[in-house]
Amino acid sequence: MANEKVEFQVYNSMTRQKELFIPKEPGKVKMYVCGVTSYDYSHIGHARAYVAFDLLYRYLKYLGYEVMYVRNFTDVDDKIIRRANELGEDPTALSGRYCQEFLKDMDDLQCLQPTHQPRVTEHMEQIKEMIAKIMANGCAYTINGDVYFSVDSFPEYGRLSGRKLEDNRAGERVEVDSRKKNPADFALWKSAKPGEPSWESPWGPGRPGWHIECSAMSAHYLTHSFDIHGGGMDLTFPHHENEIAQSCAACRESNISYWMHNGFVNIDDEKMSKSLGNFFTIREVTRLYHPLALRYFLLGNHYRSPVNYSIAQIEIASESVFYIYQTLLDSEEALSAFQQGTETAKNAKGRVTPQAQECINKLRNELKTKLSDDLHTPTILNAALQEALKLMNSCLTILKKKQQKQQHLSASLSLTELLKEVKAVLDVLGLLAGSTCAEVLQQFKERALKRAELTEEDVLHAIEERALARKNKDFARSDQIRTDLAAKGISLMDITGTTETAWRPCVRSIQEQPAAPAQPKKSAAAVQEQPAAPAQPKKSAAAVQEQPVAPSQQKQPSAAPQQEQPAAAPGQQEHPTVPPQ
Repeated sequence: MANEKVEFQVYNSMTRQKELFIPKEPGKVKMYVCGVTSYDYSHIGHARAYVAFDLLYRYLKYLGYEVMYVRNFTDVDDKIIRRANELGEDPTALSGRYCQEFLKDMDDLQCLQPTHQPRVTEHMEQIKEMIAKIMANGCAYTINGDVYFSVDSFPEYGRLSGRKLEDNRAGERVEVDSRKKNPADFALWKSAKPGEPSWESPWGPGRPGWHIECSAMSAHYLTHSFDIHGGGMDLTFPHHENEIAQSCAACRESNISYWMHNGFVNIDDEKMSKSLGNFFTIREVTRLYHPLALRYFLLGNHYRSPVNYSIAQIEIASESVFYIYQTLLDSEEALSAFQQGTETAKNAKGRVTPQAQECINKLRNELKTKLSDDLHTPTILNAALQEALKLMNSCLTILKKKQQKQQHLSASLSLTELLKEVKAVLDVLGLLAGSTCAEVLQQFKERALKRAELTEEDVLHAIEERALARKNKDFARSDQIRTDLAAKGISLMDITGTTETAWRPCVRSIQEQPAAPAQPKKSAAAVQEQPAAPAQPKKSAAAVQEQPVAPSQQKQPSAAPQQEQPAAAPGQQEHPTVPPQ
């Protein structure tokens, strides 16, 4: 891929249009993404931002670029100090702990580690040096130990956000202070207050303002001129606007080629907000849904579009990823059993079917063309990938039936190449887990049981009760058992040619879905500092299925499960594989 000419278009918030991506140095990319203020568990808005920029990081590497990716931690801030005071804890210890919790969340979401993850407290010298340069250039002033940037000294202030100075809202991380020359002037250095962390400086003891840290740390690791600066859309103003002003004030050659911003997260069509009590931490969501389901849900929307989080949508995303991994597992097991046949196929000069080769080419081309169009992921997930999975299941069907030897050989080779290409695509998207497919499926099932408030023993007992009802021809009771389990997100699967029944997670009916993935967010002081993460089994068995059920393509899940038939023909599966639409 590195040798192929790819025209990568990205949307530049500065110019408000898509532009051809051309790095400042051929073959190398430098990118900086604003990180979290570490005073609490990260929420799904954070997940939205860092999954988006992880995808960018992965795709740039896929294209063959050498990428230096810097994402910071704000580990000293007014919010951190307030939270530490509420909990009676040292601010440095509190912020350090939440930095580690954030890294765990990122690992769960399969976000690659950035090249550097600097913390404000470890870069005080660089921050003070930049403030000194800004003052020397006449763009800042001091008042009783505080240092403020003068926005009037930067005529281009507002060019990123399109806002005028009179639009500035006092108090929006732009402190209200009658001493300032202009109400929009913002703090570069804050004088020390009793009981707060502080560092010595030429202006007296204190700590940095919020905005200066990113300018100083990005310049330290990437120089004043680099390729990409990213963050949430809410950071456009005032944070990124202020970064531009102070960076240019410190160094006239300061220049960032592309400013990229991800869209907001809404909850049930309302803006996510702590004040409304409708925000959820990543940890709350991943307690009941696999992290891959959350990542898939986020990638199912273009990164710049608003995304509406709802239980219905995360349920569908969960079902989709389960289907992917069940198909991968079934393919791996079928090819393993057919390994000798695959080797024979090579010796016999068997070939991939034209249909499979066309599907592989389309999937590869869609990945390149859609991601090169400003990281357009929805089409890949909803079309090209689904077509490949559908064809993989067709190959599995051929391998399980009595066919001519050449048909088996072609199906085996086709499945091998399809499996390889699908995994490559999942890897670029960050959806290929480090665990085995069987382990991932088991993790999905454990969370499904937790959502249903059942144990596996409860489900197995229900399966036994249903089998007895079927034996006694009590089909009403048999149907009710299956309906009740389906309403809780547990689907029963009768295995073709056997008397066995397996179970898998499914989308719950709407009336059974809770309004939130967990208990409503509690006050900061009441939040448990170190909740136990869900146990991750080291090894587990995969669900036994004849064919995986394709994910629902509906906006809303079906409210009523399929009614059971009084009798099925011998060898007929009650829930056959339904290929994606």
